[in-house]
Amino acid sequence: MKVLVTDPIADAGLDRLRDAGHEVETDYEAEGDALLAAVSDANALIVRSGTDVNEAVFEAADDLVIVGRAGIGVDNIDIEAATDHGVIVAN
Repeated sequence: MKVLVTDPIADAGLDRLRDAGHEVETDYEAEGDALLAAVSDANALIVRSGTDVNEAVFEAADDLVIVGRAGIGVDNIDIEAATDHGVIVAN
């Protein structure tokens, strides 16, 4: 599974994902068109509060199955768009 991480999380968390066999890509500067390009082939997206996960992100990410919010709340994630695209949102 390809996991895209767009906001900093602890290296230990990244290591756990890699140890579980996932391909982990970090892009902490991605926004706008760069974010859409980066997420286009991701199966999972991990964000904190710095990434706006909107309808355009879900449209660009045909293979996305889950968005994980590392932190409290999901106010930066369009839950309705996620539901429309069959993507799980978890925090």
